Amino acid sequence: MLKKCLLLASLSSLVFAGNVKMDLNARQGSNNFHTQGVEKFASLVKDYTKGSVNITIHPGSSLVKGNPLKAVKDGTVAMADMFIPFTAGGGKVFGISALPFIAQSYEDAYKLYQISKPAYDKVAKKWNQKLLYSVTWPPSGFYGDKKLEALSDLKNFKTRTYDKNSANFANGAGGNAVALPWGEVYSALRTGMVNSVITSSSSGKDGKFWEVLTDFTKISYAYPLQAVTINLDYWNSLDASQKEAMLKAASEIEKEQWEVVRVEDKNALDTMAKNGMKISEASDALKAELSKVADKMLEEYLSDAKSDTKKIFEEYRK
Repeated sequence: MLKKCLLLASLSSLVFAGNVKMDLNARQGSNNFHTQGVEKFASLVKDYTKGSVNITIHPGSSLVKGNPLKAVKDGTVAMADMFIPFTAGGGKVFGISALPFIAQSYEDAYKLYQISKPAYDKVAKKWNQKLLYSVTWPPSGFYGDKKLEALSDLKNFKTRTYDKNSANFANGAGGNAVALPWGEVYSALRTGMVNSVITSSSSGKDGKFWEVLTDFTKISYAYPLQAVTINLDYWNSLDASQKEAMLKAASEIEKEQWEVVRVEDKNALDTMAKNGMKISEASDALKAELSKVADKMLEEYLSDAKSDTKKIFEEYRK
């Protein structure tokens, strides 16, 4: 109750004569396409509200070092963009987009997102916030010192993985999954603590992986989502025209960013190739193995899932 009163007092100080000022914690640095997306979003909101809603973007998680879902819930920050699969409190629902080898294209990823969106909205509301829009990352691939030809190749790798699913995938194939914060990955590759990574083309480009690894195999491991949310108390402080303007901006940016990610993916692959990284498609034999892994891991995921979560995949696979 005390937190709620303090938040309402804070809101009253930020709202004057219909004008609203809010801070948005951006997870990535200013050069990342997701951060550039929220910058454009803030600009559109200011334009569409005729300057009555002003959103200040804080890149590089400079406002929130911990759990962004909790920070937005408590009103520590009014808005945030967050990597959904990593966000503690999202449960099974927030892990949907990171399930391995379910989506195999941007079209698949968008279809899965649209079907899952009501479930994401429900979780966001539970955490006292509204989901405004979500955009995928480029598909996660496999970085190593050779092309990944078969699952059995993983036994030769110590692989930096980014969640429980990717760790289970690597370990289940006889490999060795290693959990590391992103900031430690490059040095771990250089020292040999790990010799492979599962992540996107964008992250490989930003991490300059061509300096420490030779190959990127496009296995389309997953298309994980990044989402932008707003605290419900802040949302409810807006008038009808401001809410309409913010939703209009969110819809436009979401549509635009789902195209931008394709460009980001191509540019990242081109940059890595120009710097000597060998880019390879997964072989048909590997794709067949990965399909079996996908079926097994989805079965395990759904074994204790609620009925509404199971329905998402029933609809997706129609």
